[in-house]
Amino acid sequence: YWLMWGKLDTLMEILKSKLEKVCSFLLVDEREEMKVKDEEEFVDRLACDPDELLKVVSIFGNTGEGKSHTLNHTFFLGREVFKTSPTQESCTVGVWAALDPLHRVVIIDTEGLLGAANQGQRTRLLLKVLAISDVVIYRTHADRLHDDLFKFLGDASDAYLKHFTRELKATTTRCGLDVPLSTLGPAVIIFHETVHTKLLGSDKPSESSERLLQERFRKLGLFPEAFSSVQYRGTRTYNPPTDFSGLLRSLEHQLDNNTTRSPRSASVIFKALQALSESFSGDIPDEHLTSNSFFPDEYFTCSSICLSCGSGCKSSMNHLKEELDHEAKHRCRFSAQYDNRIYTCKACYEGGKEVIVVPKTTASSDSPWFGLAIYAWSGYVIECPNCGVIYRSRQYWYGNQDPVETVVRTEIQHIWPGSDGFLKDNNNAAQRLLDGVKYISQSVSELSVKPAKAVTSWITDQIAPTYWTPNSLILNCHKCGEEFQLNGTKHHCRACGEGFCDTCSSKTRPVPERGWGLAPVRVCDACFHNRGIPTGTLIARKVGEAVQNTFGAVVGAIDIPLGLVKDAARPAYWVPDQDIHSCCTCQREFAPRLSIHHCRACGQGVCDDCSQERRPVPSRGWDHPVRVCDGCSQKSGEL
Repeated sequence: YWLMWGKLDTLMEILKSKLEKVCSFLLVDEREEMKVKDEEEFVDRLACDPDELLKVVSIFGNTGEGKSHTLNHTFFLGREVFKTSPTQESCTVGVWAALDPLHRVVIIDTEGLLGAANQGQRTRLLLKVLAISDVVIYRTHADRLHDDLFKFLGDASDAYLKHFTRELKATTTRCGLDVPLSTLGPAVIIFHETVHTKLLGSDKPSESSERLLQERFRKLGLFPEAFSSVQYRGTRTYNPPTDFSGLLRSLEHQLDNNTTRSPRSASVIFKALQALSESFSGDIPDEHLTSNSFFPDEYFTCSSICLSCGSGCKSSMNHLKEELDHEAKHRCRFSAQYDNRIYTCKACYEGGKEVIVVPKTTASSDSPWFGLAIYAWSGYVIECPNCGVIYRSRQYWYGNQDPVETVVRTEIQHIWPGSDGFLKDNNNAAQRLLDGVKYISQSVSELSVKPAKAVTSWITDQIAPTYWTPNSLILNCHKCGEEFQLNGTKHHCRACGEGFCDTCSSKTRPVPERGWGLAPVRVCDACFHNRGIPTGTLIARKVGEAVQNTFGAVVGAIDIPLGLVKDAARPAYWVPDQDIHSCCTCQREFAPRLSIHHCRACGQGVCDDCSQERRPVPSRGWDHPVRVCDGCSQKSGEL
């Protein structure tokens, strides 16, 4: 007898000596920022073996329910490993962790559910902790189990299945685990301490407390399907201290069960939490804090809204980092402002393929010279990569039907902030016309007489938007009234379409309501301050039907100063000339004798020496060899 007690005393001394060395550390702060930089530091702070297999126990509950006190007395013989306070105010901010050296378990303490600032971010943080846990303790100190407890667990289960399962599976693959982290969620133990009331199930011995819990969930329309089990453990405290022995026995039973949740190394635990932190982070708008759910979808989904229809993206937060595109909750609607209608080849669709086709000035088989001639006589071309040329717009005047009724299907594409993909093909047609003119001017050297000013203005009018005042009608600056000289430069305001001198139209801003995309373009002083421009006709760059029978005139104007019309034809992704000061490759500053060229791939300004390469850029809609900078040429070679 005395020998046995002597051994127990020795074991207790050994255990106490181990616990003396245990201390907690801040793992994640209240702003959801990881405070441990890597897995090596995590292992070092836990003071465990890197290859040792561990499980995770975390605790949740309202502020002032005694969560930290519960962990200290359940796992650490009452030592204040986690900070406690005798007041009702929360003394735990963020997420704290420590290692129980006896059970070889990572213990995680969390702050209270209610009454904290940045409630949305902190609630989301709790779900991340729950997702990496093997056992979750929900601590409540009340005479009765309140609905908030069931609501929290039910909403947590839904959010876990909807948003976290895929990310945990991806982490499993990266870490090479045999048992996926997301096969089942953690086991839940509801630790209920009462003073004046009986424990759950004590009035009906024939009914288990777990069955009573399930009935309560069903009455509230909640189903905690993500959890491997939901167990009740109650204790009635007539006089302090609280008895935590029943809770410890339930925990030990769950920790010994490896059939649903297997132990793993500390590095895997850290990687899982890090992956969730990277995928689900960022500010949460205040309007979401009034949601009836503890974990509304807005806490975990992308906040981008389609500019055309206002539909939100249903992909997870930060999905663009994984190179996953936006995915809308609803179908989009057409907006003339963004011209977000796309066409697919009808013949390919009927054959089981979906091939996007884009109206272009020339077919890929046409040379720039021949293509320009064909364009002048037959209009734009719709070409399918599989079927070849399926439509030429000029032929419509001679009995050809509308392409939408014959050769293409129309779909509406969502327009996401920061994306110019919907503009890249449609806006290149006018620039290709200019490139064709330039190609002719370089090829036909015998025609060297500069065109008359009237021809220059006429060409500009052909590719100008329909709301612009024609050059022939612009005699004076619309603001200051200064008369334009014969060789004077006229500027069109991209917002109102009137003609101005350089001084009265020196400012730039985006004019998306006129179809100019999101890049800053030239506007007059009045329109710079007045943003309420009526939409009217919204097609900003017109290379249209008026070019019919004009090929001869274009040839006669081969030496047209392209700078006069470049802005009207510039694709949306090109950097405006006025914003280009030096070559993007060699950094040489541009001067009158150093011409600015645009790389057709990236749209940056580049000098002639740094853009000797010519190659097709089909991703930008350029089928023929065009100018690209050395940087883009090198990237293409690497690919």
